[in-house]
Amino acid sequence: MYLLLALLSALTAALVAMFGKMGLQGVDSVLATTVRGIIMAVVLTIVSVATGRFATIGTISGRAWWMIMLAGISGAASWLAYFLALKFGPATHVAAVDRLSIVFVIALAALFLGESFTWKLALGGTFMAMGAILIVM
Repeated sequence: MYLLLALLSALTAALVAMFGKMGLQGVDSVLATTVRGIIMAVVLTIVSVATGRFATIGTISGRAWWMIMLAGISGAASWLAYFLALKFGPATHVAAVDRLSIVFVIALAALFLGESFTWKLALGGTFMAMGAILIVM
């Protein structure tokens, strides 16, 4: 199930690059990112309320709140940089370099989450980095 959801995430992320690049024509990238964030907040609030998940907001622990807030700040910084990069560069290059986040996740997950770091992960990360370099060149 998680692989199907991950593929859906990849497809919709590709659509972000396409629609974002088209929407940035003559629009400030920070403003575009802000509008995108507002729309996302509205859609996610509707989904949370409609599925009854919003009612459990009081059960989130203090530590979880901090981690979620840090994830939100990181996500906002990522979106700002992504849309600014889309404004000035080809969508294919921006998306390829952005996906290097996977290489960073491999290293950070091993360091902070205790996930195993195997030769397969190292080789896959190396191939991903090489692919991003090839696309940009």
